[in-house]
Amino acid sequence: MTSSTPLPGAPGASDAIRRYARVLSIAGSDSGGGAGIQADLKTFSALGCYGMTAITAITAQNTCAVTGIHGIPPEMLKAQIDAVVQDIGVDAVKIGMLHSPAVVRVVADAIRSHRLPQVVLDPVMVTSSGDRLMAQETVGVLVQELFPLAVLITPNLDEAGWLLGRSIDGVPALEQAAQDLLRLGARAVLLKGGHLPGAQVVDVLAVQGAPLLCMQSPRIATHNGHGTGCTLSSAIAAHLALGRPLPQAVEQARHYILQAMAAGAQVTTGHGHGPLNHGYAPLVQQSFAVIAGAGNG
Repeated sequence: MTSSTPLPGAPGASDAIRRYARVLSIAGSDSGGGAGIQADLKTFSALGCYGMTAITAITAQNTCAVTGIHGIPPEMLKAQIDAVVQDIGVDAVKIGMLHSPAVVRVVADAIRSHRLPQVVLDPVMVTSSGDRLMAQETVGVLVQELFPLAVLITPNLDEAGWLLGRSIDGVPALEQAAQDLLRLGARAVLLKGGHLPGAQVVDVLAVQGAPLLCMQSPRIATHNGHGTGCTLSSAIAAHLALGRPLPQAVEQARHYILQAMAAGAQVTTGHGHGPLNHGYAPLVQQSFAVIAGAGNG
């Protein structure tokens, strides 16, 4: 949160109001409900936050493939962000699918003009079924405009490989790639190693000026991995909105996604890569006492 609970008798205590931890997802819609905006809202709710959206694109999508993409006009995307921020306010932002340079610039301008806090950027480029969601020309604009504005970027191996122009084939290469992504202008990188072979999944958190943090967990045998990247970045944004520092937010979000994967591992949804069980253990939506006028909205 951007402000704390005032103590009884403290200046401004009588002006305290209650509000939810507010998280805005700027991302594409997944008609199949397992990824994108739909997964983000499920995650925010499961972690006790109030979710809001600014939709960048509408996809015709299921567990097998993406069969169509319709981009939302940049001016309508801007209007969505403005409407939410000016009335409700934002404690953290998750950014997902951005399909064009114009859309990237609208989002970057909104972050700067509204001074949006705690921005988590998931550079969605390829779906789990192999469909490409971002044109090459958009990648350079994304790096230039949004990397410096985000507190964290969360690429998977394919996305990191596309950003760096090389393949990543092991844990040492994973660690080096995370550091190289920092050199592209990112303030912090969570590089996800789930696509590497092996019984253990290794993710690397690299933060400017801090030692690398490697996190390991046993691989979960499941065909239901659709939306894992969206869910993880959304969970991190939710924990940041709840006031956790970045390393703790990452670790708690990682715990949530592992449990959601395990809870949905044996369930059949569709004929392809099914979704996680986002609501395996939902938390009550929490409200916090804040001083009126403090923070973003």
